[in-house]
Amino acid sequence: MLFSHISDTHLGLVQYGLEERAQDVYDAFNQSIDISIKDHVNFVIFAGDIFHEPKPNGTAINQMANGLIRLKENCIDSFFILGEHDISRIRATPIPYVYHNLGFSKYIGQGIPIEYNGILLAGFDKIRKAEMPQYEEKFAEIDKRAQNHSGHKILVLHQGITEFNKFAAEIQSTDLPKNFTYYAMGHLHDKDVKQFNHLNGPIAYPGSTELISEGIKETKKGFFEVDISGEEAIPNWIQVDTRPQFSFKTEYKELSKTIDEISEKIVNSTKKPIVEIKIQGEKIETDHIQAQIARLNSLVLRCTWGISTKQISDSSVFLDRPNVIDDEMYRLSVDALGSEQAASFAIRELLPILASREIKEASQIIIENFEKFKKEKK
Repeated sequence: MLFSHISDTHLGLVQYGLEERAQDVYDAFNQSIDISIKDHVNFVIFAGDIFHEPKPNGTAINQMANGLIRLKENCIDSFFILGEHDISRIRATPIPYVYHNLGFSKYIGQGIPIEYNGILLAGFDKIRKAEMPQYEEKFAEIDKRAQNHSGHKILVLHQGITEFNKFAAEIQSTDLPKNFTYYAMGHLHDKDVKQFNHLNGPIAYPGSTELISEGIKETKKGFFEVDISGEEAIPNWIQVDTRPQFSFKTEYKELSKTIDEISEKIVNSTKKPIVEIKIQGEKIETDHIQAQIARLNSLVLRCTWGISTKQISDSSVFLDRPNVIDDEMYRLSVDALGSEQAASFAIRELLPILASREIKEASQIIIENFEKFKKEKK
C-alpha cells in the first residue's frame, strides 16, 4: 500500500506581488496531485497550511477543489488537518471544512482516530505551544488506541519539533505518542526525516511544495510517497519541478565577471529564475551596479541585490538575511522580550495576521491574549 504525504502547499500565496509566483505555487501543488495519480497511491494526506491565509482567494479555493476532485475521480481518498495559516482566530468555519462537507476529502484534525483499510489514522490541527499541556491526555489516549491496533498507525501533525528546528518548535519528539509507525508532519518548510529509538516509526517533514519563506536559495521541493506494504513505513521523497532560485556573492570589482557567469548559468532555464546578488566592497557606485544588473533583466523573473558596506542605497539589502527569516525573527524577539511565549505570540500569531491586513482579526487576537494574560496573573 502506498500513500502521498503532502504539506505546506500555501495555495493563494502571491510572492513579491507577482502573478507568476502565484502560478508557481499552484503548479507545484498540481504536480504533487498528478504524480500521486500516476503512481496509483491509495490515499493522500495533507498535513496543514493548505492555504496561505484563512480567507483564501477564489482561485486558491478552486485549485484545491479541482485537485481533490481529480483524486476522487481516480478512486484516491484524501485526509487533511489544518495549519496555522488555515485557521482564523475570529470564530469562523475554516475554508477546508467545505471539502469535508462536500465529501471531497475527510477532515481528521480533532484527534479522533479512524480506521481506514486496516490503517489507524489520527490527526491534530496546529497546537500552540501554550496549549500543549492540555493535549498530553489526548496524546496518551490515542497512544493506547495505537498500541492495540495491529496494522499501521499514522499520526498527522502540523508542529515544529525541537530536534528538527529549535526556533520553530512547540514540542519535543519525546512528547509524541510512541506507538505510531509513521508521523506525517507539516509546518517546517525543509525536507527532513529522523528515526528515534523511543518512537515506533519515522518523523517525516516533506517540506513545502514551493519556496515560501525560506529565503532565496538553491533547493529542491516535493513530497513523500510512503510505502506501508511491509511492517515499516518507508518514505520516498518525490521532487516536483519548481522555478530556480539562486543566491550569489561577489566582490564589487568582480561584478561584471559575476554577471557573465550568472548569465551563462541561467540562460537555459526552462523558467526564468529568481536571483539575489550580494555585493561586497568599498567605494561602490550604484549606477554601475544597476547597469550590470540590467544585463540580466531578460533572463530573470526577479533580481535583487544588496551591499555589505554602510553606504546608503535604495537597493534591497539581503546580505545578512537568514535562510529561515521567521526563525531568526523569533530568536531575536525572544532576546528582546525575554519570553518565548510572548515572542511566539508576536511572530507566529500576530505578525502573519497583520501582514495580511486583517485588522479586525488582529484586534481580536490581542484582546484574547490580554484577557488570558490577566487570568494568569491573578
